[in-house]
Amino acid sequence: MRARFKDLCLDAADPQVSGTFWARVLGGDLVDLGDGDTRVDDPGGPGPASIWVNRVPEPRTVKTRVHLELRMAGADPAELVAAGARVVRAPDREIEWWVLADPDGNEFCVFAAGPDTSPGPMELVVDAAQPERLARWWAGVLGGDVEITGWDAASLIGAAGFPFDEWIFNPVPEGKTVKNRMHWDVDLDEPEPSALVRAGATLLREPDDAVRWWVLADPEGNEFCVFTPGPTQ
Repeated sequence: MRARFKDLCLDAADPQVSGTFWARVLGGDLVDLGDGDTRVDDPGGPGPASIWVNRVPEPRTVKTRVHLELRMAGADPAELVAAGARVVRAPDREIEWWVLADPDGNEFCVFAAGPDTSPGPMELVVDAAQPERLARWWAGVLGGDVEITGWDAASLIGAAGFPFDEWIFNPVPEGKTVKNRMHWDVDLDEPEPSALVRAGATLLREPDDAVRWWVLADPEGNEFCVFTPGPTQ
């Protein structure tokens, strides 16, 4: 089985508003998909760093379990707030970063860029009950190396197609209760994802008249979409 990280997807009440915000924050291009949804691309076009912003009827009701971490120019997120973000938490004795929320309420973390780093997305963070176990599961799917941090999180580095510096699996006490507002897609070189199911994924939906892809969940219930060669691509 060979698989690659494909891109990100974000649920939103208003994809135009959320897409415009993320395009501005990430310095990307906003693409109107013509069906009410939008996509945020790098200036070079669609790719693994793209974010598909999809309209959903249900509002966000719980803490975001999958989020991006960004570097910003300067030490104050005033430009992000001007773009439509809301400050959830400022740096304090416990954390050295800012926690913001996008116009739909999805939280993301922001760090000041250092002298040797550039502003932009740096990490994808996933809440997990067993971070090392989940990181190693995804390493088995996409490749890469797993490292354990000082706060018992697990970091996956070098996963195939992954566009950010690190993929962090962060320990949390609470379990997953609702569909994630952000998820990722995977390209698979096989006609159907039976190998992923044998490895421990759960099949949630097969391709049908409405969707051309497979919907699965990883061992902790995080939804992800799988694109295969042929008719479902």
